[in-house]
Amino acid sequence: INSINTGVAPFDKHLQSADIFDAAKYPTARFVGDKFVFEGDKLVSVTGELTIKGKAQPATFKANQFACYQSPMLKREVCGGDFETTIDRTQFGVDYGVQFGMPKNVRIVAQIEAVKQ
Repeated sequence: INSINTGVAPFDKHLQSADIFDAAKYPTARFVGDKFVFEGDKLVSVTGELTIKGKAQPATFKANQFACYQSPMLKREVCGGDFETTIDRTQFGVDYGVQFGMPKNVRIVAQIEAVKQ
């Protein structure tokens, strides 16, 4: 949360303020996966716990365009893809704007890459 960068500094500052994410008190958001779901050998989703503003909720991230390959540079297997979920932000105490009609549901897209050790 401390590293939010939208390209618009005043907007970044407002996102990090106590109005929205309260970055001074909650400097990070975190997802810890505990269940990987496969169809055959293809990863389709990861289920776990998402924590925002100190509040943890279950979340499932769907894998999109996930693939593994042998990296010619690293000489190791590398896997990566886009993962997405939709959350109700009010469950995490991110209520700003709801009273003005802004939607509660927010789509999160995370790009992940991992190198096999």
